[in-house]
Amino acid sequence: MTEATYTVEGMTCGHCATSVREEVSELAGVRQVDVDVESGRVIVTSDTPLTAEAVSAAVTEAGYRLVA
Repeated sequence: MTEATYTVEGMTCGHCATSVREEVSELAGVRQVDVDVESGRVIVTSDTPLTAEAVSAAVTEAGYRLVA
């Protein structure tokens, strides 16, 4: 198992968190996605490391932007 933390820009509410969580959860190997709207942090637990490009694409699909 691996855990990675990302920062997402533009989330302002619970609906935002749900959208990001759902999109990132669809990536292969993802076990858990924790989203903190206030800090913009998204913590992803997965079977193997994910590429930043894959996470960025999922976040973009949800309507937000991966900062780092």
